[in-house]
Amino acid sequence: MSFLFCEMEDSMSYININHLTFYYDGSAENIFEDVSFRLDTDWKLGFIARNGRGKTTFLNLLMGKYEYRGSISAEEPFHYFPFEVTDMSKNPVDILESMYPDYEFWKVCRELSLLQVSEEVLFRPFSTLSNGERTKVMLAVLFSMDNHFFLLDEPTNHLDMAARALLRDYLKSKKGFILVSHDRDLLDACIDHVLVINKTNIEVCQGNFSTWWENKKRQDAYEASEQVRLKKDIHRLKEAAAQAKTWAEEVESAKIGKRSEKYEWCKDSRAYIGEKSRRMQMRRKNLEQRQEKEIAEKEGLLKNLETAEDLKLFPLRHYKPVLVEAKELQIFYGTKRLPAVSFVIENGDRIVLQGKNGCGKTSVIKAILQALAENNRETPDAEPASEARLFYEGTLKTASGLKVSYVSQETRFLQGSLKEFVKRRDLEETLFLTILRKLDFSREQFEKHMENYSEGQKKKVLLAASLCEQAHLYIWDEPLNFIDVFSRIQLEELILKWKPTLLFVEHDKAFVDKVAAKVIEYREE
Repeated sequence: MSFLFCEMEDSMSYININHLTFYYDGSAENIFEDVSFRLDTDWKLGFIARNGRGKTTFLNLLMGKYEYRGSISAEEPFHYFPFEVTDMSKNPVDILESMYPDYEFWKVCRELSLLQVSEEVLFRPFSTLSNGERTKVMLAVLFSMDNHFFLLDEPTNHLDMAARALLRDYLKSKKGFILVSHDRDLLDACIDHVLVINKTNIEVCQGNFSTWWENKKRQDAYEASEQVRLKKDIHRLKEAAAQAKTWAEEVESAKIGKRSEKYEWCKDSRAYIGEKSRRMQMRRKNLEQRQEKEIAEKEGLLKNLETAEDLKLFPLRHYKPVLVEAKELQIFYGTKRLPAVSFVIENGDRIVLQGKNGCGKTSVIKAILQALAENNRETPDAEPASEARLFYEGTLKTASGLKVSYVSQETRFLQGSLKEFVKRRDLEETLFLTILRKLDFSREQFEKHMENYSEGQKKKVLLAASLCEQAHLYIWDEPLNFIDVFSRIQLEELILKWKPTLLFVEHDKAFVDKVAAKVIEYREE
């Protein structure tokens, strides 16, 4: 893997990566090979790559967690988000004391204020904080430190749209970080450089996501046209090599084969044919060497072209116009009651269920699945473990014979081989693996167990399974967590082309704006 640099500026402090080479034990190939580049510690870097290309691995290398060849040097220390909290029963302030004894309390409070969080969260057990509160506390702790460089690994996961907007505004005012995120709005708003892991190199460019993406599309279009030309050149060279071989063999047969009999009566003729054959063989070998070298060079070009093949989906059309109907649906757990909600899902609807974290969006989805199981005596195969029964008041009806394909936001239950998963879900194996290939899975990944996949790869397994299933209604709960930008765009194009009936929860604004035709706003009372 080489390095490509688009623009470099003067700065006082750099992160220098020199001849970095790294591979995991048992891996067939290097993750990074002889990589060298330099980053300015004042930059706000967005880190982009396909799932499984090594983004988190690179951050862990910066943190010194793995052994590697080459060198990484920086004047400022690195700090990683999310940092590990080993004792969830402790208050954040006690965790701070143990992890960063020299922290300044007032600076943490200042950062919490910018994130619109009360400082009282510092004195509550960490386990009682919501995902959003935990994210904000961790960010406040990190950015309260001076002269540090921050490695932010997917800080938007499980954050609702309002929290993402707040995070976007917060990071716009900061500098000196690498941000791993697939949220295009966030990247556009708060970065000034892009760090990209391509297929064959690492690239650093000035600008935000949209700047890089437009350049990427132009480059891909150019490389696609060049690829057509190079394939023709390679074909022509191979044909020329084959023709040279045929000519050389014909001359050689005149010397030693049946055709040589008419020259046997004359020694001068035999000598002439022998010398001609020797020269032709030498010319053939020289030509073959030049052609093989040129073919290898041409086949080695254009390796960064990202191909995102079209996905297919064959949704079913239910004979009834209304698939799901909820009137004043109110779910409760013990004494806790979630807000009431009313909605209708009709054939062809593409509905996003929106609301703050913890308001009950996933509970609504699980109530629909539960009602489906009770009415049809079947439920979508999505999670092997059964959960406690939900209780609710109001009306929740599902159409008779309704087939639903469900993608859970959880991936922890994915274990074992893909073959076992296919058998358990009763999927068509060839179709399932083809979809995974289109989602940028390598064949090498097919042999691994799912517990060794990245979070993005696990989510792709669930999405691929859903795309294999014919259903009247597709229900996807936060399908894009950890999913790379290229695959997000693939899914957008899939939904707009095949127009399935879809109910989904998602906080990626760009995706929602493109895909959703209706919104169910789930508000707290």
